[in-house]
Amino acid sequence: MFWFLQMVSLLMIGIAAWGKWFGLVSSFQAVGGVIGVGVFLFLVAVVGLIGALKHHQVLLFFYMIILFMVFVVQFSVSSACLALNKEQQKHLLEVGWNSSDTTQRDVEKSLDCCGFSSVNYNETCSAPCFHNNNYCSSCVSKIQVHTQEVLRFVGGIGLFFSFSEILGVWLTYRYRNQKDPRANPSAFL
Repeated sequence: MFWFLQMVSLLMIGIAAWGKWFGLVSSFQAVGGVIGVGVFLFLVAVVGLIGALKHHQVLLFFYMIILFMVFVVQFSVSSACLALNKEQQKHLLEVGWNSSDTTQRDVEKSLDCCGFSSVNYNETCSAPCFHNNNYCSSCVSKIQVHTQEVLRFVGGIGLFFSFSEILGVWLTYRYRNQKDPRANPSAFL
């Protein structure tokens, strides 16, 4: 189970770095957040691996508790991703749209649209359609199509990994109470 968590964390770190390197994501905070979560999961996996190799019950206990907390957060976020309706998605997208100008420019360039819910031709826009023919559509419908796909995908993957984490908690609980085969047989535990 430890190698599985290590692979997931290294995958998160690698994909975030790849996205930033190739310019797919311009927000350093988003990339930094994903890399930070990946490093945290890697450290948790290392703690579990050391605890298992050394038969250290305290490290395994903390690994089990931290992994259970990660399960609760991941299960909650995955369920929320799957449960959002269109109005809630639109509200969250509008909040995100209004909070970052760089995100607005990136979305306008990549989706070839201007403005969130309406196009204002008196303002500037980064979309190619704005400079070519001065006719652009708003971004909300295009963003929602992508958002629904991503939320379903992320919610499903998150649920799968959260149930694998609860399996890890159960295995750690079972393994934690076993005696070390290299230890003195007359020792208590």
